Amino acid sequence: MTPRTRRPVTGHGQLSRPSAGSQLLKIVGIVLAVMLVSGVGVAAYVAYDLSRTFGEGAVALDGEESVPPDIGAIKGGVNMLLVGSDVCEDDFKAQFGDRCSDPEAGGERNDTNLLLHISDNPRRVTVITFPRDLMVPIPSCVDSEGNDTSPREKAPLNEAIGIGGPKNGLACVHRTISEVSGLDIQFAAKVTWGGVMKITDAIGGVDVCVANGISDPDNTGLELGPGTHTLQGYWALQFLRVRHGVGDGGDLSRGSNQQVYMSSLARKMVSAEVLGNPGTLLKLANTVMSNVTPSTTLTSPSLLVQIALAMKDVPLDEINFVNYPVFDDPDNPGVKVIPDRDSADLLWAALAANERIQVTGQRDAVVPATPAPTDPTTPDGATPAPGETAGPVTLPENITGQSANQETCSNGGDS
Repeated sequence: MTPRTRRPVTGHGQLSRPSAGSQLLKIVGIVLAVMLVSGVGVAAYVAYDLSRTFGEGAVALDGEESVPPDIGAIKGGVNMLLVGSDVCEDDFKAQFGDRCSDPEAGGERNDTNLLLHISDNPRRVTVITFPRDLMVPIPSCVDSEGNDTSPREKAPLNEAIGIGGPKNGLACVHRTISEVSGLDIQFAAKVTWGGVMKITDAIGGVDVCVANGISDPDNTGLELGPGTHTLQGYWALQFLRVRHGVGDGGDLSRGSNQQVYMSSLARKMVSAEVLGNPGTLLKLANTVMSNVTPSTTLTSPSLLVQIALAMKDVPLDEINFVNYPVFDDPDNPGVKVIPDRDSADLLWAALAANERIQVTGQRDAVVPATPAPTDPTTPDGATPAPGETAGPVTLPENITGQSANQETCSNGGDS
């Protein structure tokens, strides 16, 4: 399959096995912990104090030599890949049964793949989820021994990290998603299961709404009745992993279910409990920076502060979580999916133009918690920035998701 031409959203040059797929907490921990910490002057102290730890094991990316040291020089916005790994860590593997004890279930997978886009002024944030079961070309990568791997014409996205191995897995995921999206992606980071649990504990848990109850005794062990639950540590991770207990029980339902968590986490991160509490911020930043493997482009303390400042004042209605659009894979319907490139191109075009977006599609794994605000001219009642037109770009229904200010509930399904 011919690689897609890179689409420069930035203008700086080149820029079925139940596994722990849902590392969204870690991901947003990076996005909204490291980056939102700047609100009370904590970011500078934390970045300089912990940058040495954060830079250990940093991974080189394609084209990193062309990434400028100042995000202001990256025209068109900033792109960051955030990868959740299901690697079995010694401190936690006893909690995950066969996944970490059965030799046939071994290996490492990138079961959560998020692309974070921070636009130029006016600042907006869009987080795109790429399904782990997305069948895509995986290009030749460099493995941990320094050897070039054979390209794969069509393979599950979540195999990319294993192809690159412990040393270069993040770089292989970065190369794969760069080719799938056609975007220049300047930064990347990886977090593991333990990071999910530690980061959740650092902020005192996240409240999630459950509409009809979630029951998944055979896989995650998650049992949640209708109502709001504050989840920490292990159970936060299991909520992010669960798929059999939500919607239609598929991986796409899990992705939408994770957005219930992400939007709630975003709201908590900007609350007085976290952003207004220097002690919590320090604890959170220390936890994140001790449990994240970054790209070498992401290790500069001053750059971390710049990203924090770019993120901190973005209103919740301008933070959107969307699922990369897909079709059923005709070779494996109901299990694997393939890219819907036409719909994706509409999303990339809106981001490149820094237009406000309106997400209209939603999967059955999620239901509204409260009636959505109504405003015929702006999404979620947002006020257009000076010089902007009022109307947002309405994305195709095949691009599902929600904004951070929309309160939604997980819709339990058959396990």
